[in-house]
Amino acid sequence: MKTVAVFALLNLASLLLVFGQGSDEENAVLQTERELATAYLRSDADAIARGVMEDYTLTNSMGKITTRSDDIDEAKKNNPKYEMFENHDMKVRVHGDTAVVIGQTHTKGISSGKPFDSEFQFTDTFIRDGGRWRLLAGHVSKLPTVR
Repeated sequence: MKTVAVFALLNLASLLLVFGQGSDEENAVLQTERELATAYLRSDADAIARGVMEDYTLTNSMGKITTRSDDIDEAKKNNPKYEMFENHDMKVRVHGDTAVVIGQTHTKGISSGKPFDSEFQFTDTFIRDGGRWRLLAGHVSKLPTVR
């Protein structure tokens, strides 16, 4: 009886591990999201250019629409200068060659000489382009400061 109980528990544990992990596609999208966060943190214009589509747009927290060119220019100017650009609490849904990621981002740094420390809710839409995931559109909303 002990053997059956141990086998059942091991089987249940392995099922939980399998179902608790995302699919390969979900993991690939989240990896792309993490790589883009690192590119923005490092002001890496080349990595931003590779990671976002040519017709990419972002609706920022003030309702302004920015483009890939805007993001690349900011990276080249190193303004804003990020000390932190971290995504967390991310969830991804993949539908064929399209994926949507929702999550939160904590940014901290200096923009035009002024310090900032903000938390945002984001929705990013990725498409598979030439076998890799690239960001097509994003939308961010500033979250209230909780301290």
